[in-house]
Parts: sequence; C-alpha cells; structure tokens
Amino acid sequence: MRLFGAFCAAFSLSLTPLLAQEQQVNYHLSFPNAVHHEAQISVQFTGIKSDTLQVLMPRSSPGRYALHEFAKNVYSVKASDSKGQPLRISRTSPHQWAVSGHQGEVTVSYTLFGDHADGTYTGIDESHAHLNMPATLMYAPSFEQAPAQVTFRIPQGSNWKVATQLEPLNDSTFRAPNFQYLMDSPTELSDFAFAEWAVEDRGKKKMIQIALHHQGTPAQFDAYVAQTKKIVAEQQAIFGQLPDFDFGRYTFIGCYGPQAVGDGMEHRNSTIVSSSRTLATTMAGLLGTVSHEFFHAWNVERLRPASLEPFDFQKANMSDALWLAEGFTTYYGDLTMHRSGVNDLKRYTSGLSGSLNYVLLSPGRHYHSLVEMSMQAPFVDAARSVDPHNRHNTFISYYTYGSVLGLGLDLTLRRDFNTTLDRYMQALWQKYGQPEKPYTLADLQQTLAEVTKDTAWAADFFRRQVYGSELPDYAALLAEAGLQLRKETPGKAGMGMANLEFSKQGAKLLNGTYVTSPLYKAGLDRGDIILTLNGKKVSSEKELDKILNRLKPAHTVPITYQRQGKTKTASIVLEEIPTLEVVPFEDAGKELTPAMQQFRQSWLGTMAR
Repeated sequence: MRLFGAFCAAFSLSLTPLLAQEQQVNYHLSFPNAVHHEAQISVQFTGIKSDTLQVLMPRSSPGRYALHEFAKNVYSVKASDSKGQPLRISRTSPHQWAVSGHQGEVTVSYTLFGDHADGTYTGIDESHAHLNMPATLMYAPSFEQAPAQVTFRIPQGSNWKVATQLEPLNDSTFRAPNFQYLMDSPTELSDFAFAEWAVEDRGKKKMIQIALHHQGTPAQFDAYVAQTKKIVAEQQAIFGQLPDFDFGRYTFIGCYGPQAVGDGMEHRNSTIVSSSRTLATTMAGLLGTVSHEFFHAWNVERLRPASLEPFDFQKANMSDALWLAEGFTTYYGDLTMHRSGVNDLKRYTSGLSGSLNYVLLSPGRHYHSLVEMSMQAPFVDAARSVDPHNRHNTFISYYTYGSVLGLGLDLTLRRDFNTTLDRYMQALWQKYGQPEKPYTLADLQQTLAEVTKDTAWAADFFRRQVYGSELPDYAALLAEAGLQLRKETPGKAGMGMANLEFSKQGAKLLNGTYVTSPLYKAGLDRGDIILTLNGKKVSSEKELDKILNRLKPAHTVPITYQRQGKTKTASIVLEEIPTLEVVPFEDAGKELTPAMQQFRQSWLGTMAR
C-alpha cells in the first residue's frame, strides 16, 4: 500500500528539501547464513543533526493495519562512528535504540532473522531472500526525508538477481527518494524466472514485469505470464488507462513454493504475491491474487482514503473506507478473472455464492455497520492474539462485505441508472486518483451523486448500506442477468453453521456458535461435545447427516452434550439449512431472455479490445 501521497507526488529528488540533500542513508545487506534464515545488515547515517541518534524498527507495514513488532527478529545490534570505533548504544524501548557520542555519522549493524515469506514479513533461505522492508530495515525518524541507497551483496556462487521497484543504480545498488518509498519497496533476491512486455497507454509505453521465484516448468511460467497479460489489459480497460508508474514500470514479484506463505500485498509500482502452492496445482487461484493486487495500483495506491494519511510505522492504522479500498478491489479482482476468460461462468457464480452466503447469513451486520467493519482492521488483518474472541458473531470481513456491496451497487446502477460501477470508479479516479488527492467518505457519496445524477438516492444509499447494515435484494438484481439466487438444499433440516470434529465420543464444537443458530439458542458453545441428537449417537458426519435427514425444519428434538466433563441435556429447534447458491437460468430450467443475455454480457463480458 502506498504511503504519504505528498511524498510520492513530489517524487523527484530535485524537490527534496536542503536538509534531506545533506543527509544520506546507506544500507548494505548480505546473507552469509541464509541457510539458517539470517541476514547481516548495516545502515550508515551521514549528516546527523542531533547529539543522540534515535534508530527504530518499524512496528507496522504498508497494506497491513495491525501491529507486527518486527523488532522481535533483530539481535546483535552494534553501533560505530565514521572511523569504525564502537559507540554507546542503548535500547530505550522494545523497538528503539539510542546512539550517542558520534561526530555526525553512525553505522548501525545487526542480524535479522526471517523465516516467513509473505506480503508482510521476510523469508530467507539458501534459495532466496524475500524482503519486506519494514520487517527488514531499521530507520532514523530524523532521516525520513533523506534519500536512501540499498546495496545487496549477492551470495558467492549463487545466480541471484534482484527484483524491486527501487530505482536501479547498478545491478546491486538501488535508491529510494525517501523513507516512505523505501519502506514501500519489497525486494526478491533469487534465481527467478523473468518476463516483461510493453503496454501502450495514452501514447506512452509502460513496462510490466514478472519476477517469479517458483518450482514450475518454463511452460507453466509462460502460461502464467499469458494470463497475467489478459488481467492487466482488462483492468486497464476499466479505468481507460494505466497509472503513471515511477520509472515507467510495474513489477509482479512472486514467490511460490513450500517456503512461502499464501498472501498478496500491493505497493506503488509493484506487488508481492506468495503461496505454498505451485503453478502446476492451482494456477487460477494464484492468478486471483494477481488480479486483486494489480487493481490496487489504482485503488489504494493512488485512489487513497484520507483516513490512511499519513501511514504511521509505529502504530496500528485504522480506516473507515476499507470496504471500498479492499472490498471493491476484491469485487473487481474476481470480475476481472471472468472478464479475462481465466475463470468461466460456473467458477464466477460459485464465488458469488460463497461471498453472498458469508455476508447474508453471518450475524455480524447486527453488531457493526460496514464503516465500522472497516475500522476493525487493526484487530483482524493478520493481527495476532491468543485469547478467544467472538468475531464469528460480531465481524464480517470488509473484503467480502465490501465486495458484496460492490456487486449490489454495480447491478443497481446498471438496472436503475443506465450507468455502471466501472464509471463510478473512473469518476473517482479522475477526481482523486490521478491527482492523488486523498478522499473522504463524503467525497465518495458526492461522486456517486454525480454519476447517478440523483443526490437523494446517493445519500440514502450511504445512509442505509455504508453507514448502516442494510443490503439490497440480490435475488432480484441477479435475475436481471439471468442468474437465480436460491436455497441450495430447500427443506433440509440443520443445527446451524458449525465447525465439528468427530470421534467415537461425539462431535466437538471447535469454534463458538453463531447467535442466530439453533445450537447457540440451545445453549451450546465452543468445546462442547455433542453426544446424541434425537436420541441417536453422533459419532461421524455420516451419522449426523442420517439423523438430520429423518427430521424436518422447525422440529424440536432433544440434544445431549458434554461440557467440561459433565453431561447436559437440552432441546434444540432445527432450522432449514439457509445456504444459498447462484445458478444461471439456463442451468435452473428457466428462460434466459435476450434482455438478460445483453445485461449479462454488458456486466461480465470483456472490456479489453
């Protein structure tokens, strides 16, 4: 995720203040113990203006909203002066060090441990170094506007190359105009596969690059590149242009293999995509992350909420607009996969079914509005804690919730206003994205009013569905495109959504129960073991299904369960399983009219010509 809009808008070093021109930061990274996940890092600060230099390790990372405390992986911290003489260094907090006694120059050296290759952390082994800069580099707040140089020392005998959005000075040394851009520049060092191509955009050629550290074949890599080209073209068509990438290039930095963790993270001129899966097993799933992250090159990187300005590397970062920043990006990531032909209609409608089930059937909307769901991000976005929580009842991911809102808004605009969500995004891009002017929620509402030419409707939409928790009639909206939203198993009885672990003893509830479910209403909770239902022993999923198949919704039956070693009994009122599915009319035995076909084609058909 991009950081200070003003910093990157004023990108040229010629605009850097005089103080920043006098100050310099130089990093050197080497990997003599990569097999044990270590890097040796030094950073030289020249032009120090204070008696004591404060040096910090970031606590948060662009594109994430929670604290991650990267200092936990830093040790053997030392400091020296310009002559190499040791300096006094003291740790003043878990993530901060103070260096005194210098003569205007300090070099801090340390060892970094990294064994988590994803979009937030750092992963190092003998095959590569996967570096997310906040998890890797110390910094001095007094040098935040100073240019920084980073030199990577390639391990001897390796074929490692460097993939990064940093400005190259040579094969091993790169430059950032300031701290913000440096922190936003993930880097992969490995013997990666590489491809690039030029895209015509408003009379200019812009380079798209793929640097992929993976274990697949050249043919699989070529297929991945071909599909990524289609994704890039479709998203360019949505906005009518590509962003103006710094240095005229955008780089997909990928890491697929057993050493990686599934993730994707957007940056101003690049993205990190990672997974333990391979191109051979699930290329479409991997490309879904590619699609999502590339859409962020417009939405979030440049079209950016004011609530994320400025990004604070020492605190959690909260925003009221993640339903659009992340949610609408999720909607377009999936839509692009269909428009580009990577996914067919069956796969796309299956994805819609999953999203609608999650949002419509989860009780979270009774607790928080969509805006408030966005503001929960510091607690849920890769945040880590050990105590149990009740988020299965109180929270719905702003990714999926926002995506479902985007679906409803898109179909409503097409049906009622002869316009589209594409045009809304284009309008936002022109007003706030291109000039990189951070927006507020009021700006989003005003732009919707301009696109629909209906101020009252736009205000009502925001009041009900953004600041509130209402949702539109998705069955009616999807029917416009010849898609039926219906119960998946009508008439079948159930106890409510539950994560069960079966054994000879019974079925153990691994998570808390949903407040809307028969299990919750009967008093069952996490850790309880269901012993019998309607007098029949529950020892396997097959046995439970057999019991439920003999019963009907609204039946009241006895349930026996064990809690903390004690056996308890209760009555449970069964419900009709509420799970929904989206089915094309032609597969549901219903007529697909020419008007529906036209609506569907306008919505789901390719935009790239």
